[in-house]
Amino acid sequence: MDYEALKLGNQLCFPLYACAKEVVRKYKPLLDEIGLTYTQYIVMMVLWEKRELSMKDLCETLYLDSGTITPLLKKMESQGLLERRRDPDDERSIIVKITGSGEALKEKAVTIPQKMGKCINISPDEMKTLYNLLYKVLGNL
Repeated sequence: MDYEALKLGNQLCFPLYACAKEVVRKYKPLLDEIGLTYTQYIVMMVLWEKRELSMKDLCETLYLDSGTITPLLKKMESQGLLERRRDPDDERSIIVKITGSGEALKEKAVTIPQKMGKCINISPDEMKTLYNLLYKVLGNL
């Protein structure tokens, strides 16, 4: 039997996992400065762009399940960054909306992508290629 496929060095999943873990680790000190975790940061990026959306759409956008995002949103709501309310047209649906405090946090976060880009240290063309390939993989999963 050939066990080459079981070698760590032959796995695509490992460099994806290790890169994701290391990128999040690099984000931590930057996000600590503005009082967010990485997962809270990606929620805020969606809210800075959309301002308001259903929890279902937020979960789909971030590839997270409601069991993961519900406690996160509760904490962020207690911090005054967002509001949650029932959709008047569908009581089963929750609408998530950014608050003024959440919007103001954008000013503190605006330099984070540039700082992270310097940490990754690949060319803009390589970054675009990597971005496109990762989204292609996500789309195929």
